[in-house]
Amino acid sequence: MARPRDAWAQPRDDLGDPVPVPAEVRRVVSLVPSLTESVAASAPGLLVGATDWCTHPEDLAVTRVRGTKNPDLERIAALAPDLVCANAEENRQVDLDALRAAGLAVWVTAPATVPAALRSLDRLLRLGCRLPRPAWLTTAEQVWAEPYRGPRRRAVIPIWRRPWMAVGRDTFTGDVLARLGVDNALGGSDQRYPRVDVAALPPHDLVVLPDEPYAFSPSDGPEAFAVPAVCVSGRLLTWYGPSLVEARASLAAALAAGPGPGAAQER
Repeated sequence: MARPRDAWAQPRDDLGDPVPVPAEVRRVVSLVPSLTESVAASAPGLLVGATDWCTHPEDLAVTRVRGTKNPDLERIAALAPDLVCANAEENRQVDLDALRAAGLAVWVTAPATVPAALRSLDRLLRLGCRLPRPAWLTTAEQVWAEPYRGPRRRAVIPIWRRPWMAVGRDTFTGDVLARLGVDNALGGSDQRYPRVDVAALPPHDLVVLPDEPYAFSPSDGPEAFAVPAVCVSGRLLTWYGPSLVEARASLAAALAAGPGPGAAQER
């Protein structure tokens, strides 16, 4: 049987850059937690390295290469991966350039919406990792195919405090919430993750607090706001990968347990 034409060509990553992927990929290093989970769920044993922040699957036993912002470049090169998986937002360009200079193939993802994430994962796994399309990816597409038709709310989504920072324009996180009936009050910001003054926020009737990158919790975060807050899993809200299969139902349940739709409140 003839192979698909795109399997023969040198594929391009999300940034449009050609990636010199070998015909057979046997060793992968991932510098992004969600991509680590995606590869591990699709081909157990393919990963040989991952960051210290790669927590899923929980039994992942690979060489750790420090963090997303300070990867151990020498250790990564020593692992001799056929492919390094990275993300334009999570990883520094200087590190990716250094890995390429060392002769490694680096695939960069950059999705800002759920549909873009699903397409990105399909291309990474099929063309970058030379894998068959995984069943979980098809399930995730089906889960998110039905549009939201209910009432809408307007939220602020902090990601850090001291200083306070929140989700701004053109983010995957904002798109996930929009598909659950929650519009980002800071979606019109000129920055993707602006610093904010909690005393001068635009109208909103909800605060959504993920537990990463800052570990917001019921006892750390909600007290700073005058409107109700909902604490959610950062993995379900910000990761794109197998978590998308469960994210819609779990996040919808968490949001339903919070305040109902209503008029936005002036702060």
